[in-house]
Amino acid sequence: MAGSALDTVSADEARARLADQLLAGRWITSPAVEAAFRRVPRHLFATGVGIDAAYADDVVITRRGPDGRATSSISAPWLQAYMLEQARPAPGARVLEVGSGGYNAALIADVVGTDGTVVTVDIDADVTDRARTGLDRAGYRQVTVVHGDGEYAHPPAAPYDAIIVSVETPDLPPAWLDQLTPAGVLIVPLRIRGMTRCLTLRRHEDHLLATAALQCGFVPMQGDGRQPTRRLALRGDDIVVTLDDTTTTGVNPDALASALHSPRREAWSPVTITMHEGSSFESLHLWLASQQRPFGTLAVDRERAAGLVDPQDRFVCPTLLTAHSFAYLAIRKLDDTTWQFGTHGFGPDADTLTTDMLNLITVWDDHHRHGPGPTITVHPTGTHPPTPDGPQLLVTRRHTTITVTWPNSGEPR
Repeated sequence: MAGSALDTVSADEARARLADQLLAGRWITSPAVEAAFRRVPRHLFATGVGIDAAYADDVVITRRGPDGRATSSISAPWLQAYMLEQARPAPGARVLEVGSGGYNAALIADVVGTDGTVVTVDIDADVTDRARTGLDRAGYRQVTVVHGDGEYAHPPAAPYDAIIVSVETPDLPPAWLDQLTPAGVLIVPLRIRGMTRCLTLRRHEDHLLATAALQCGFVPMQGDGRQPTRRLALRGDDIVVTLDDTTTTGVNPDALASALHSPRREAWSPVTITMHEGSSFESLHLWLASQQRPFGTLAVDRERAAGLVDPQDRFVCPTLLTAHSFAYLAIRKLDDTTWQFGTHGFGPDADTLTTDMLNLITVWDDHHRHGPGPTITVHPTGTHPPTPDGPQLLVTRRHTTITVTWPNSGEPR
């Protein structure tokens, strides 16, 4: 509990320490955002945890569903700082937040000032009640808290200079664009074949263009904007493959589960990563997802699945599929500083899939690893995105078509 003997510092000290940490990590880059993080009392929103936990640079789960999965949370401060810096709302700006927790709305309100307008909307009445209470206690009574479906934004306060979405969404509903000013910015965690990227989207000709993209994780959107994934439990909750588009309709869950009983095919590429290069290789995940072929993501309980499957990422691991076989991205340690990328395959097509995975890893290393990454655009469904020179993935949703286009040679654009 807040104020318990387990806390090592006061709320003021913890808040200052968090701001210093975010500055040092370059998540905070502007004076306005720094001031907000130094002023807004996060512990008033992260109820049920102590001061140390409230000001840790980590997620605080505030609500779970019947299955135990998080349905509402206060995002990690580094990510909130990133999104706020990307939005850069000016003093007096009008901002809509989709998905409430209270704390992020208070940060936004601090940045836009008393002449600004901040609206936060959430479909869960318990969440909006808690947000309202926290905002009042923290002194941000000017924030409008709306209990409603974020799919439809909030027309009474539109238009908005910025819309910041703090839930994972597979699509962009028309209301968000209709209620955004022509020069406005949309910050949204968009799910692309199971890969969630926080996109900074602005209007460009007849579509939206992402000017920045960052790997992230959020609780999924509920309400009319909810588009559930297809979850294949290959061995209960220990080994689960998640499918996120129509290219996987022919995948047979029973056959994939049976494939686990076949010998594991291991193959290793010449591609490595070293400690001094850092641990981020998120473009590899998106590159693997960008192939026009059946694709999913693998999640495992490492302890319970030990010795059987060992994916590179235990939560969202890129996985190539056929109707009855799969191969996922793997990594192994070569020495104290070097890791090697490879793949593990199961089923009758394991040889083919592992060969394909190694080829894709090599192409990424040769052409995209050190390049600018893909161009991500969002087009209204029914329109025809231009045909590019390089590889392109199209993900068609109800309202929009998402394109992920890679440079043809990996040369800087």
